[in-house]
Amino acid sequence: MSSLSANEDCLGWAARDASGVLSPYSFNRRNGLGDSKYPLVPGHEIVGIVQEVGSNVNRFKVGDHVGVGTYVNSCRDCEYCNDEEEVNCEKRRVSTFNGVDDDGTITKGGYSSYIVVHDRYCFRLPDAYPLASAAPLLCAGITVYSPMIRHKMNQPGKSLGVIGLGGLGHMAVKFGKAFGLNVTVLSTSISKKEEALTSLGADKFVVSSDQEQMKAEAKSLDFIIDTAAGDHPFDPYLSLLKTGGVLVLVAFPSEVKFHPASLNIGMKSVSGSLTGGTKLTREMIDFCSTHKIYPNIEVIPIHHANEALERLIKRDVRYRFVIDIENSLK
Repeated sequence: MSSLSANEDCLGWAARDASGVLSPYSFNRRNGLGDSKYPLVPGHEIVGIVQEVGSNVNRFKVGDHVGVGTYVNSCRDCEYCNDEEEVNCEKRRVSTFNGVDDDGTITKGGYSSYIVVHDRYCFRLPDAYPLASAAPLLCAGITVYSPMIRHKMNQPGKSLGVIGLGGLGHMAVKFGKAFGLNVTVLSTSISKKEEALTSLGADKFVVSSDQEQMKAEAKSLDFIIDTAAGDHPFDPYLSLLKTGGVLVLVAFPSEVKFHPASLNIGMKSVSGSLTGGTKLTREMIDFCSTHKIYPNIEVIPIHHANEALERLIKRDVRYRFVIDIENSLK
């Protein structure tokens, strides 16, 4: 983290066009001339060590372990910003990459040698918590933690269903178990059963494409976290909720369709959620440190980024890639 006036060369990897293929790219941080959408430097689960601080910064010092999440600016004046729920800023939440900042520049993300960020949107990480493991907390982790807290999915003895066992889903399982919930993984892939039950500690695994298995679980769940990005039916999952149950959608399928009776009968609710505000993110980091919750990661060098994107499409990752910028971006 450098001072806000920094204007030195930064080395990164960027997508030059909509193909998404990444390649080396040199650029300036926080220049005043504006920028174009391409080249696009992605990355919004960012961790590192503070190198410089601005004259008005007193929350951080050089050498601190820190992280940056999915946004780097907001209006700081609306009711949501005042409640430290900046992710829901009414005026101008600025994404960590490919967003338009107050000075007109296009934000560039963590596939780069350093980042400049306002201290409000930077998070102190415990020294004992591995930096690489902390990175996924700043998007995948807070994306499931936030709605779980909002909808009181932290009541021991309650039952939680997790749709999809990927980067977000495996964190929902870990949080659910730490909260003392009975966790059921709902997946179309039987190949994930052993890992869900043995490695992640889920209590039950249900193949969601098996109608008999789904019928056997009818009205068994208090909550469902839906992390599946692909299009899928919703009525079968809503049938698993108890009376008054809640399904929270944290992914972005192209459409959401269900029969009204799936909600009306049993007083069920469907809710949506993004990531989380700065207050809740700090709380989540402390929770993970206290309960020794670590995402399952695979560390890769930057020049394997395009291969990693191809592997993501094939679902060949358990469960989050983390790019080692320090040792591979030269």
